[in-house]
Amino acid sequence: MNHPVPASTLAQRMRQTPYQAYSYSYPHKSAYRALEQPVPLQPLWAGEDRSSLFAYIHVPFCEMRCGFCNLFAMANPGEDLVERYVSQVVRQMRVLNDVLGERRFARFALGGGTPTFLQPHQLETLLRAANDILGISLDSTSAGIEASPETATADRLQLCRSMGIDRVSLGIQSFSAPEMKALARPQQNDAVRAAIERIRAAGFPTLNLDLIYGIAGQTIASLLASIDSALEFMPEELYLYPLYVRQHTGLGKLAQRRATGCFEAIALAPDGDSRLQLYIAARDHLRARGYVQVSMRMFRAPRAPVQGGPSYCCQDDGMVGMGTGARSYTRSLHYSTDYAVGRTGTMDIIKNYLAYDDEEFTQARHGFHLSADEQRRRFVIQSLLTEPGLDLQAYARRFGGECLDHLPGLLELPALGLAEQSGPILRLNDMGYAYADTIGPWLASDNVQALMASGGASC
Repeated sequence: MNHPVPASTLAQRMRQTPYQAYSYSYPHKSAYRALEQPVPLQPLWAGEDRSSLFAYIHVPFCEMRCGFCNLFAMANPGEDLVERYVSQVVRQMRVLNDVLGERRFARFALGGGTPTFLQPHQLETLLRAANDILGISLDSTSAGIEASPETATADRLQLCRSMGIDRVSLGIQSFSAPEMKALARPQQNDAVRAAIERIRAAGFPTLNLDLIYGIAGQTIASLLASIDSALEFMPEELYLYPLYVRQHTGLGKLAQRRATGCFEAIALAPDGDSRLQLYIAARDHLRARGYVQVSMRMFRAPRAPVQGGPSYCCQDDGMVGMGTGARSYTRSLHYSTDYAVGRTGTMDIIKNYLAYDDEEFTQARHGFHLSADEQRRRFVIQSLLTEPGLDLQAYARRFGGECLDHLPGLLELPALGLAEQSGPILRLNDMGYAYADTIGPWLASDNVQALMASGGASC
């Protein structure tokens, strides 16, 4: 993780780069630690609302590792390792069937890594197990899968669609060859276009395309050209991700070898950080073409299927994670396996997971206990950084007190021109969304900030 010098006020933070930390969950996984005592999962989940759970399966394998990637994933594992991993996830499902008791799943996702790295029969094994063991009816449940152009083959896509998957997220990053080279990710536009055509031919209701801005050598013109290339396929969703260069990634290691002294330096234009200007241009471009902004990163077409929020979201309470690196969320405890970026550390964690017996799947050993204050901060962060905003009345009902009394610093948002209040809703405006990756870290507790600064992924 790369974090700027801590600042006590939002106004002080805003004097630094707007891109201070990627704010997509709270607390961040780098704040997780080994728990002092294992936590039995059955009584933990017994106290939770299990009427609308989110099942997430993490597949930590890819055909290659991109230079910017800091996900828990490894490239080109052996066939035997992958087969054992799939079998172990099914074993974990069987244990969770007893642990969770009566429940209903409202959402399902396969993430990674690249889930479509799995062979069709392995994907079928996981999807059938989700239905037969956990009772997830994929035909009536919002269900997504992440894919890469190289692995989005017709047989995999047809299988997933036939079994009820309704959303595919494809990592494009850029349609510019020099920009893809700068990301250390070789990719051919012909392969990208062919993959999207296969996704459309398979009949998925929702196609999401991921693009990155802030790439070395990228200009506003080249970014908008990539967006226009993506829009040719009329995606229901489009995500714009700012590039972060982190220590243990390929780009981070390259920055170290160049002795830049700053992991971000490789991403910046000669005249400084261009990401904010790129973001504003891209945002306006998408809005002009009818896309609705849902968060700093997510844009949705009006024709997209109606749903209660993004179909793939890893932030809600009631998330049940399976596989290495998959996080599970209850109100008072977030837990997972350990986390690494480098191949050696990742392999060690996967091997440890493959050795688990049934009893080990019934306990949490690594995670983060959420105090009442952390639960309140989590609610505020995940509400404020996405549409429709922070409902102050909903906060009061849930936590039995006034939000602005608990977190008076929120008054800085309207004072700095970052948010507006309409009735009970405190909502970020355009400038607020542009500074979402400043606002999120600012709202983190001192404890979480200290843990993130001292933690992070291993090599």
